[in-house]
Amino acid sequence: MGKLLILLLVFLPQAVLGQIKVTIDAGTAVKAVSPYLYGRNNSFTPDPGRTLSEVDLVRLRDAGVRFFRESGGNNASKYNWRRKLASHPDWYNNVYAADWDYAARTLQQHFPDAQGMWAFPLLGYAAKTGVANFPDWEYNRSQWWEGVNQNLAGGGEPAATGTKAKVGGNTNLYLEKWSADSTVGILDHWFGSEGIGLNPEGIRYWNMDNEPEIWSGTHDDVMLNQLSPQEFMQRYFEVARKARAKFPGIKLAGPVTANEWQWYNWDGKPVTENGKTYPWLEYFIKSIAEEQERSGVRLLDVLDIHFYPSTKKTEEVVQLHRVFFDRTYIFPEANGVKTITGGYDNTLTREYIFARCNEWLTQYLGTGHGVTLGLTETGIDESIAPSVTAVWYASTLGEFMKNGVEVFTPWTWKTGMWETLHLFSRYSQPDFLQAVSENETLVSTYPTLNAARDSMTVILVNRSAAQQQVHSELNDFVAAGSKAPVYTLAQLPATETFFSHTENALKESAVDVSGSTFGILLPPMSVSAVVLRGGGVITGMAPETEIMQVFPNPSRESFIVKWTRGNFETLQMTDSRGRIVFEQQLDKREREVRLKPKLSSGTYLIRLVADDGKSTVKKVVLGSHGYTD
Repeated sequence: MGKLLILLLVFLPQAVLGQIKVTIDAGTAVKAVSPYLYGRNNSFTPDPGRTLSEVDLVRLRDAGVRFFRESGGNNASKYNWRRKLASHPDWYNNVYAADWDYAARTLQQHFPDAQGMWAFPLLGYAAKTGVANFPDWEYNRSQWWEGVNQNLAGGGEPAATGTKAKVGGNTNLYLEKWSADSTVGILDHWFGSEGIGLNPEGIRYWNMDNEPEIWSGTHDDVMLNQLSPQEFMQRYFEVARKARAKFPGIKLAGPVTANEWQWYNWDGKPVTENGKTYPWLEYFIKSIAEEQERSGVRLLDVLDIHFYPSTKKTEEVVQLHRVFFDRTYIFPEANGVKTITGGYDNTLTREYIFARCNEWLTQYLGTGHGVTLGLTETGIDESIAPSVTAVWYASTLGEFMKNGVEVFTPWTWKTGMWETLHLFSRYSQPDFLQAVSENETLVSTYPTLNAARDSMTVILVNRSAAQQQVHSELNDFVAAGSKAPVYTLAQLPATETFFSHTENALKESAVDVSGSTFGILLPPMSVSAVVLRGGGVITGMAPETEIMQVFPNPSRESFIVKWTRGNFETLQMTDSRGRIVFEQQLDKREREVRLKPKLSSGTYLIRLVADDGKSTVKKVVLGSHGYTD
């Protein structure tokens, strides 16, 4: 009866249930929000024959993506940077062209201020040639079927059903052995004095391969039997040491676990060593600590995991954010955690996996260890509605902001996520504040503050199918004015709505503010941002009254000029001496242009001039790397 009552309270439609009080404390210590929470997987193509459209680039830029994980997941384990080839374990192990150089150049050209992430293969084999690929087009016109995981590259013979080939392919025909030196050689190729000239500061984060606990499944062409965790750690140590020697400022992220079961289990079971049993992630952290003590080399910067829940139930999806830090949350899909003591204890259902990892990191590495947390792959079921998806994604972003997670890059990208990312990246402030909701199950608040402590954004997430009346109290913050703008995502349609900052589904309204309090009625299954000002300009976004924006600014390669109103016919750039150094005619209907002028580094003024002589001006700083065609 109790469980039924909770479900009714959460999903009772349309009625307003009681008022929920949230308290925000602006007087306490703040916690910096990592910009790398605003991340994605696989945004750029590794195919030089393809380019991202301007529509795609504007969407990425306006949504505020700051972190790009581009390794390709399982395809990274056999990547050959010399030959620019990858073996696809989920497609017969066939080998295809994959030019990471091109993807990295594209990233740094269009997003010079963002961070990229690639991976170091540790498997020991790399793609050699595609001449021995399984002819999937001739076989079934390249259609997906259950046999795509059969090992058929290298002359294999397919079985009519199942995931095992009738005759497996010869790996020597499409793979070559790959050493640790070959793996880290990409650092010289990209950043060395004779390399291709990429900026290492924009590609500091590197995964230590991908999901090694299941290699005997994903890469069974070269690993029929799973290697031991001890052997994997030795491979990890060798590559990590060599990478750190070449690039001292590198950020190493591991062990990149596959899912909830693998958080605790290696090859289907906890790790046993010297008569003791450890969950896999604890053993990994313990081993890192021991080797760092022995070698004096830092071997881990980001503790990185993956998470793929299977639930399709709305009431469970909107609570998935609680898996990471909430010690009270009973996870319906709890499985691997039941093995944490070495057996299988069915009473263990509380995950709080990141909280556990923080405890293990402190236990083995000591306080001040500096290792942060990352979730570089996750996704929810295809059938989940966009508004529920937005609530799930917003809740996860909010909890990660609250708890200092550094990297978040969902693998699957569903309708509702672009909108949510844009809302958070555009309106959130740099520092997170402490806040308490009287009913966290239904409503959470994720407040952020600017550096001057005079502008606050309060993001409120309503996880129920009913409207929720919220009363917010602000400690040590007095809002200016009697009204505050509100930006809300609710009732999202099935088709994509986000295309740019000016073309999206955000609904703008306002709430009444009285000094340190405001009340708001949250729509069902919604995400809302209340923007409060205490007299200053909100950091990181242009005031609503500002006509022109220039971004990125400073810029190294190209930049965009956007304006919200006015019929301008000419765009001019002047140097510090007032000379016009660039000029372009505009269509009066235009509201956005991309510029890539051939100018030396320095500070310039951009002026939009109307036919009546009126103009608006903005400063842009061009970086020291200059400009190329």
